[in-house]
Amino acid sequence: MTNTQLTLVQIDNYGPWTVTPDPRREMDLQTLQSRLFADLAQFVGSRDGYAFFTRFDNMVAVTNGLDRDDHELLQESIANRYPVTLSLGIGVDRSPAVALERATDRIQRVGSAQDGDRREVLSGETLPDADRTGTDLQIAHFDVNDATGKYTDRLNEFDTFIHIEQGYASLMRHLREEHGALSFFVGGDNIISVTPDLTEDQYRDAIDHVEAEADVELKVGVGTASNAHEAGFAAKHALEDCRHRGTTVEYADAAVETADD
Repeated sequence: MTNTQLTLVQIDNYGPWTVTPDPRREMDLQTLQSRLFADLAQFVGSRDGYAFFTRFDNMVAVTNGLDRDDHELLQESIANRYPVTLSLGIGVDRSPAVALERATDRIQRVGSAQDGDRREVLSGETLPDADRTGTDLQIAHFDVNDATGKYTDRLNEFDTFIHIEQGYASLMRHLREEHGALSFFVGGDNIISVTPDLTEDQYRDAIDHVEAEADVELKVGVGTASNAHEAGFAAKHALEDCRHRGTTVEYADAAVETADD
């Protein structure tokens, strides 16, 4: 059974900061956001976690294996090197969506994202080491079938982007609404989903839904482990199995429990 630990990473009072005392140059803001995400990804990734940029001022990290001290160190590191600070909410649940809701509630209880007096909140409990197992995380790595041949080598970049994003939006909504999974676009034609225990049929249903709704064909590799890196790396290998075998869904050689929803 999965037991996902998620951290909501929210820049404190970011909206007002971007226009105080005057609106800041857009490319300066884009540079700050991209560098901040890169540092977050490096910090979390070095501890076998995953980070996703979502909206950049609010980011989501899969932090199984990171404790409260790690979160405090992240806040300290960012505060020492950036003109902004971070608030962090932590949530744990079998359902990734519920874990994120809990993490979000931890921050929202303290104050608004645009509250100038709310700084560096750290709230929520991490998953104790004694409760961690080798099946805490299920990661699904999707990509588009022959994206280069269908889109990249035939269409202009913006029209290609539209096709990929439509497929992502369809998958994101379906997995969130049907299973409480969270899906993130990670570049190119790749989508990474943090899921509860899902069966092969449930993944096939999701892929069929995207093809019917967005006319985008997907395949997926699925991995399970105690942390995001190991689960995600296993999913990458399973996705390679899809490519070599011409299949739609492949699980890595790891224990995957049957879904009960």
